[in-house]
Amino acid sequence: MHRVFLVALLYLLSSTSAIWPQPTHYQNGSQILWLSCTVEADYKSRSVPVTAKSLESNYRRDAPRVNQSSTFPNDILTAAFDRFMWNAMNSTFVPWKFFPRGTGSPIPQPVTNVTTLIRQCIQHITIEETTTNLSSSTTSIDESYSLSISANGSVWISVASTNGAIYALNTLSQLFYATPDGSIYTPYVPVYIQDSPVFEHRGLNLDISRNYISPHHVMRTINAMSFNKLNRLHLHATDSQSWPLEIPALADLAAKGAYRNSSIWSVADLEQVQSHGTSRGVQVFLEIDSPGHTAAIAYAYPDLIAAFNEQPWVSYGNEPPTGQLKLNDSCVTTFMNTLYGDLLPRVSPYSDYFHTGGDELNANVYSLDPSIKSNSSDIIQPYFQSFINHIHSLIRAQGLTPIVWEETLLIWNISLPTNSTIIQTWKTSSVAEIVAQGYQVIFGDSAHWYLDCGYGAFIDPSPKNPQTPIVPPYLDWCSPMNNWRQIYSYDPRVNISTSDQKLLLGGEIQIWGELTDPVNLDGKIWPRAAAAAEVLWSGPTGPEGVNEGVTRRLAEMRERLVDLGFAASMVQMEWCLQNQGGCTQ
Repeated sequence: MHRVFLVALLYLLSSTSAIWPQPTHYQNGSQILWLSCTVEADYKSRSVPVTAKSLESNYRRDAPRVNQSSTFPNDILTAAFDRFMWNAMNSTFVPWKFFPRGTGSPIPQPVTNVTTLIRQCIQHITIEETTTNLSSSTTSIDESYSLSISANGSVWISVASTNGAIYALNTLSQLFYATPDGSIYTPYVPVYIQDSPVFEHRGLNLDISRNYISPHHVMRTINAMSFNKLNRLHLHATDSQSWPLEIPALADLAAKGAYRNSSIWSVADLEQVQSHGTSRGVQVFLEIDSPGHTAAIAYAYPDLIAAFNEQPWVSYGNEPPTGQLKLNDSCVTTFMNTLYGDLLPRVSPYSDYFHTGGDELNANVYSLDPSIKSNSSDIIQPYFQSFINHIHSLIRAQGLTPIVWEETLLIWNISLPTNSTIIQTWKTSSVAEIVAQGYQVIFGDSAHWYLDCGYGAFIDPSPKNPQTPIVPPYLDWCSPMNNWRQIYSYDPRVNISTSDQKLLLGGEIQIWGELTDPVNLDGKIWPRAAAAAEVLWSGPTGPEGVNEGVTRRLAEMRERLVDLGFAASMVQMEWCLQNQGGCTQ
């Protein structure tokens, strides 16, 4: 039994480094420690240390939840530690898939046969604050951490921010596995990790408007993001198809613009989601796309929208229904003042950014706008510039930085301050052009980082159109699907000079909502978004970095996500995981 265990253990240690995203520096040994003992946790700062004991029985699924003593200096750290213990003690992740068939169980069974091993336990977890200003903000802060596990069962974590502590505890949890009888162990002691992110902005852009995505499902997504060290959730909150956000000052917007009353995010819902993000180290910010992608406003305020649901829709928009805010109408100015006056003060305590969209503006719409009557970009551009100047002044007045899509700058030549505007791209070729002009960029190339591609068109062929472009095999515009290897191979630094790379603020992997709802959300996002998370945290490797070792580590992250309750899609066939080297070519 013991010889089989050692063979399996050596195979595990040789085949995976266990942690995703890959740390900056990682060393490990092969000693086993167990997490089935009483663990003492304490926090050390430059002031007075606080200590509290945490009994493992408090964290068992079959035991009543007990509020732990106030171990840490704020509720976020206390909750993060509680989450680590709860998830670790209730894990059922036995990594049998990563062992050759016939090797035996990854650990000896039953545990009672190895009582000499079980006495070696994690005894103490210390989180040391290295700064006097421990903050949960995610903007321009030190998110680094160091983590060590000594042979005597002491865990030491050193951080400069609350986010660093959250990430360190998430990393710590990835070092543990379950036995079939429910004991929890790590086979990697001693451990030393020094870790920090390459990019500041590590995000997911989630469309919650084309199909309703509930606050509950968004908060679940935040949990998985935090586990993968993603720190920005960009909510594409409204679009032409629906307006799900409650705006008390404009009550009809959601009452008439949402799909139905149960598909509305209340004021409390939005605050809860943003607060939940803060507690997980994920800053949640909104995009209210404008002046395009605003047709849903017409359900409540039809006089503000030009060319609403105009036919043929392909002449007036990328998707039905058509319609855009009028650009030369004082009523639109009043509307935007009211909208932003209601919304911005509510989101600014949780956000550093506000996204104003500006993409896919259709010039033909303004030929039907009585105040413009032209589809000439030369005529439309000054009105667009005035619109952007106005709403961005409202955003900056709330201490927020505006973000716009690349078309605002590159197609419409809108003048934007380089020191207080962020440009988000979705084309690889755009990044170099934008940083060359001195703007900070959030990248997310559609050919690599669009998660909704490859699922087919949502448009049906019209029986009235013999020349319909909707023909077999009914592909969507961005097919094929971006599998995880394609996502992992993305390197936004290509053709960017070393001096301009400092303007790469970070990136977002993106999922648009035409064919996405809560039922298929998990499987579309995970584990492919985890591949992007490692690019953003550990740095791009390009295609050269795609290899079997990455496959095995991501497959393990997938198993951990499943263990946490996420319906994450497959990474690799079990036979390939059990036969390392057998599925390469």
